[in-house]
Amino acid sequence: MNISQPVEVAIIGAGIAGIATAYYLSVEQKKSVMLLDYRQPMSYTSAQSGDNYRNWWPHPTMTAFSNDSIELMERLAEQTQNVFHMTRGGYVLATRRRDIGDMLADLPPNIDVDVITGGKDIQHRFPALADDIQNVIHIKRAGDISGQQLGALMLGRFREAGGRQLRGEVTSIDGDKSHELLVDTGQDTQQVRADVIVNAAGPFANRVAQMLGAELPIKNIYQQKISFTDRLSVIPRDMPFSIDMDEKQLHWSDEERALLSDDPDVAWLTERLPPGTHCRPDGGVHGTSVKLGWAYNQTASEPQRELADDVAIDPQFPEIVMRGAAALLPALNAYVDEPPSRFAHYGGYYTMTHENWPLIGPVGPENSYVVAALSGFGSMTACAAGKLCAAWVCGDVLPDYASNLSLERYADKALIDRLQNQSNKGLL
Repeated sequence: MNISQPVEVAIIGAGIAGIATAYYLSVEQKKSVMLLDYRQPMSYTSAQSGDNYRNWWPHPTMTAFSNDSIELMERLAEQTQNVFHMTRGGYVLATRRRDIGDMLADLPPNIDVDVITGGKDIQHRFPALADDIQNVIHIKRAGDISGQQLGALMLGRFREAGGRQLRGEVTSIDGDKSHELLVDTGQDTQQVRADVIVNAAGPFANRVAQMLGAELPIKNIYQQKISFTDRLSVIPRDMPFSIDMDEKQLHWSDEERALLSDDPDVAWLTERLPPGTHCRPDGGVHGTSVKLGWAYNQTASEPQRELADDVAIDPQFPEIVMRGAAALLPALNAYVDEPPSRFAHYGGYYTMTHENWPLIGPVGPENSYVVAALSGFGSMTACAAGKLCAAWVCGDVLPDYASNLSLERYADKALIDRLQNQSNKGLL
């Protein structure tokens, strides 16, 4: 066994959340930090990011958290000539409903939006949308980034600040106020001594928590996306990230519907499906790719060591999401009739609490912290999550929402009941 030099903070997990936490601890707080992961940085769930950001949430806590993260990203963009390609194209929330009073009531007062009503006005502003769309809420503080470039930027600055990395899997953690970690590198076992541990292990956060004698109220749900070349140029390159807010039934021929109905494994495809189909052009105004997603899966599963081996990936997903997106963007029907010959089909785990809020703060024994459950919003909130976790570690002044994003929130029964009964949890 090799004994490594001690560090002040050991961060388990080199996804975007772990990297952001390492950045704020080493660069801003001047702590000695070691980043631990048996994979390459940003190569698991963070590699599957949709690369979007927004401050649209149905609760002011998450809006404030997201606004802080957007401000931090904007600051980094200014400092680096926007190396991670941050844009502000907005989000479009589209619905066929005429009365959207409840949707507007869900929006905290500090969100800047336009509401466009009526078919003609909507078609003028967003001509790709279906002509049955009755209302559009245009979220202005939203857009896209390159999550990989953002992570690479923070990782580079972490290394420049003296941050260290160890490629290996944490197999055990001992100690109370200080910690001894055993790390299997595949060649030998390294012992790491750390004053503080941060659990940023993403889908594996509960496994790490259990080594510390704790349990996290999280689950892992595998969600998928596709990306393809828009060879027919049916999606306008300046179209915002567009989301269908309505439940829907997929369009099938009578023969297709009968065949599906007779098979219990796929009969659900003939029923009403949840909202949330989304689409955006990828690669800017000069690009040619389009991304589609739909987080309709609700079944929790255990994460696989390698995403490529995951049994949760659904070979039917590309057709399902294309049909669903075509209800919002009718020009996509051309690809329903003649699917793209080549496309990327990928997925990753949404590690989430029931209320779809993150967990950032103390957990388990003294000097142990978690930054996890960033389900589907990891890249967009990583900066605020990392800075918040660093503030917990260093005893700095915390933002007003800090306790709501920590395990402390579960002591507030009224808050938890309200969140868990809320139909809109901001899940995309």
